[in-house]
Amino acid sequence: MKRVPGGPGAIYAAPSLFWLSVFFLAPLAIIVAYSFLTPGARGGIEWTPTLDAYRAIANPTFLKVTFNTILVAIGATAVTMLIAIPCGYYMARSKNQTLLLMLVMIPFWTNFLIRIYAWIAILGNEGFLNDILLATGLVDESVRFLYNRGAVMLVLVYTYLPYAILPLYSTIDKFDFSLLEAARDLGASKLGAVMKVLMPNIKGGILTAFLFTFIPIFGAYAVPLLVGGTESYMLGNLIADELTKSRDWPLASAISLVITLVTTLGVLLLLRANGANVLGGSGKEEQVVPEPARPTSAFGAAR
Repeated sequence: MKRVPGGPGAIYAAPSLFWLSVFFLAPLAIIVAYSFLTPGARGGIEWTPTLDAYRAIANPTFLKVTFNTILVAIGATAVTMLIAIPCGYYMARSKNQTLLLMLVMIPFWTNFLIRIYAWIAILGNEGFLNDILLATGLVDESVRFLYNRGAVMLVLVYTYLPYAILPLYSTIDKFDFSLLEAARDLGASKLGAVMKVLMPNIKGGILTAFLFTFIPIFGAYAVPLLVGGTESYMLGNLIADELTKSRDWPLASAISLVITLVTTLGVLLLLRANGANVLGGSGKEEQVVPEPARPTSAFGAAR
């Protein structure tokens, strides 16, 4: 049957297209336009085309902040994934999935800023952790847990861990665990069965968890501002300062646009490598099944 353009599907999609156009495409177009204009003497913009904003991006300060942002984003994402994968696996195999799901979702019931200030109360010089260390005699003076890169990574991992666990749990829960048993029967070790059978079959969930974690961490603003101090100044803080303090809207727009383009390109490359439906891909994954181990001769060569 020939599909008629503008049928019910177009009507159902109209609200989503309107929302996307008004709240994403239109602001993005404004950012692109502002990035090529001249900053006003008292803020705002002047309608004079220039590339000064993009030339300013090459200065050492921007490159240093970019390096720190990439370092924090990669480190926090890696730690989050290392914690989330075992948690998702345990939840999928547990008989108490409902209880565990509720525990994972409890942080969503609390305001984001309240959770950050709770960490400040724990890690501060007069906070809960230092009180315990001083009371037990493990340290003679307060330890500086706050206002450094480690504090930023800790709070970011805590904040975005549920975003990584949930898609991993959803993917692992659909996995046929009899394949692991079959791999063990065919001679694979426990670790080998997990790495060669489980991991390839849940790569879609791993990719989703990675994107849900890395992208918001890369643009983080509140966490480095409140618990990071000057040592953990990130691109999100730089954009905010250019908008509110320096009032250089074109430079802030140029930085935002560069981040958007780099992030989008990275996402497309990851999706393409994963075989997702990007740029015409099929989006279908073949299930990885265990193969019997090839016997070897006494000299170690496969027969």
